[in-house]
Amino acid sequence: MALHKVDYAKENGLPIVLTTVDKLIQWGRSNSLWAVSYGLACCAIEMMATGAGRFDFDRFGTIFRASAKHAEVMIVAGTLTKKHAEFTRRIYDSMPEPKWVISMGSCANTGGMFNTYSTVQGVDRIIPVDIYLPGCAPRPETLQYALMILQKKIRKEIPRRKQKAKRLV
Repeated sequence: MALHKVDYAKENGLPIVLTTVDKLIQWGRSNSLWAVSYGLACCAIEMMATGAGRFDFDRFGTIFRASAKHAEVMIVAGTLTKKHAEFTRRIYDSMPEPKWVISMGSCANTGGMFNTYSTVQGVDRIIPVDIYLPGCAPRPETLQYALMILQKKIRKEIPRRKQKAKRLV
């Protein structure tokens, strides 16, 4: 019988990884985000380009879903009108917990140049937003960077504890 002796000091340490269950859950959760795409205006074109082959959102584990009931991340891209605000809230409420929101573009963040009676002056007045993406319209690389920031944020959260209610403006 062959006797295998492994010198772990030479092999860059022990082949053991120590972690907690919370960190393992959050790591898995952050690397398999499913996003409901909610394109409202020109920022939606950039969001669609992010999912295309050149930028390949799938390599982050993020897949666009048409159903809000299967999605954890809502990407609101474009100008939100007051007529559409109720539907936005309804879609957000139908998403399972935990859920996160990325506001993409100046119009989604602040209403942009449309300071009119029909435009919502920021998506955060309707739903809580985790990440604001500036620009008109933000490039796909910016959305990828926002997703990486969201992944870092998710890894720092504690999964079993009840999350604090997100503050609306």
